[in-house]
Amino acid sequence: MSLNRSEQLLHDYIQQHREERQFWQNKVRSIVTGANDGPSAVARLDLELWRYLEERSSVVPVLVAAARSYGAKRISMKNLAEYWVRLWTEPRPKKPSSESLAGP
Repeated sequence: MSLNRSEQLLHDYIQQHREERQFWQNKVRSIVTGANDGPSAVARLDLELWRYLEERSSVVPVLVAAARSYGAKRISMKNLAEYWVRLWTEPRPKKPSSESLAGP
């Protein structure tokens, strides 16, 4: 999976800070558990990651520099959200398709 520059910076920052990583692991698991489906969990995480990046970009030097380059425009965090969902949660069983239920 390919992360954009901002996603990669945020991912690296969180990986280097154990408490931040634990917070996000718990948050991802909680959101996925409470979601009706994968896409809605990813959409919520995308928004939460963006808000977090905005907040941390005012105090974390490496993120401050990145924020100067992208300005105030919204950057997608969808790839990072999808990656963390896959990395930190158990895969959900796939629903059987109508073809597999019909049999041969």
